[in-house]
Amino acid sequence: MRNVLTIISVLILNVAFAQVSDFKSIDFTIADNVAKLNNGKNLDNLPLLAHELTYKLDTDVEKFRAIYTWVSTNIKGDLTVSDKVLHKRKKHKNDSLSYTQWNNDYLKKAFKKLFKHKKTMCTGYAYLIKQLCFFANIDCEIINGYGRSFDANVESLELVNHSWNAVKLNNKWYLCDATWSSGYFLGAKFIQEYNDGYFLTDPVLFAKNHIPIDRSWFLNQKLEVKTFIAEPLVYAETFKHKIIPIQPNTLITEVEKNQTLTFQIKTLKPLKLEDLRLIYFKSLEIKDLKINTKLEKDHTITLTTQFNHRGLYDVHLAVKEDVFATFTIKVIKTNSAEKINQALVSN
Repeated sequence: MRNVLTIISVLILNVAFAQVSDFKSIDFTIADNVAKLNNGKNLDNLPLLAHELTYKLDTDVEKFRAIYTWVSTNIKGDLTVSDKVLHKRKKHKNDSLSYTQWNNDYLKKAFKKLFKHKKTMCTGYAYLIKQLCFFANIDCEIINGYGRSFDANVESLELVNHSWNAVKLNNKWYLCDATWSSGYFLGAKFIQEYNDGYFLTDPVLFAKNHIPIDRSWFLNQKLEVKTFIAEPLVYAETFKHKIIPIQPNTLITEVEKNQTLTFQIKTLKPLKLEDLRLIYFKSLEIKDLKINTKLEKDHTITLTTQFNHRGLYDVHLAVKEDVFATFTIKVIKTNSAEKINQALVSN
């Protein structure tokens, strides 16, 4: 999900939390410039590419930054590869041996395409990150699991559909997703647009749309699978602005007409209250809901609103034009008799 205009087109159609803030004293400018200087380099010699990306840098986190940025900005997503793998996973979901045999053969073709055309799917991104880290002497793992997005909503954990990386820096593991950092698809077209929010992401935020097969890669978080499936949808902008949606904690929420509904978010970087919006669509027209905002302790922001009419609303939280979370709000008729009875009991 890109912004409010994109939504219209879509609708028509306990370890201390490991995150980038651990390295706030590090200036990544040099690492990013090294990645830019090597733009366009081919993949014929990965040891040489890893050397070119890292030999001028002093720390492992800077070296990893150069590797990660280069992969995210030089490799393009390939929808045909992704769709084919997903189709085969569905076809062989009850026959893991057949799928494994097919996948092993197909990966050879997919990696050949990666090395020749710099186009791949999530497994290719994760593989390339790991290989470059290996040649740079940085511990890195490929994590397989489930990615949840607007067009890939995971309703049950039956088919693994995504891969990402964990990297060990200063004896601590961090999570990142070069696939989703690299850009997004608009229809069948891949739009290359780097999103830094998936680089060494806070595990709490990362878990909003990533669930690993091996639950240890939650990094000591406690998260129920049913919670992951039921949570609101979050998008790339959630990571870009480093926002953790807290409340409501489910995608679908029921509220009575004229009842106050509360939204809560936690911000990991400064955010102006006046930039926050709560919007919905009416006949493809963007409508802003009237909200009251309040900054609480620990960088938590509370937003309250009311719905004056019954119905089903797809409500989107946004920072200016950037939508970062979606909720389905079911507004029902006020039960006057029940409220009167509650008032009598309380009196």
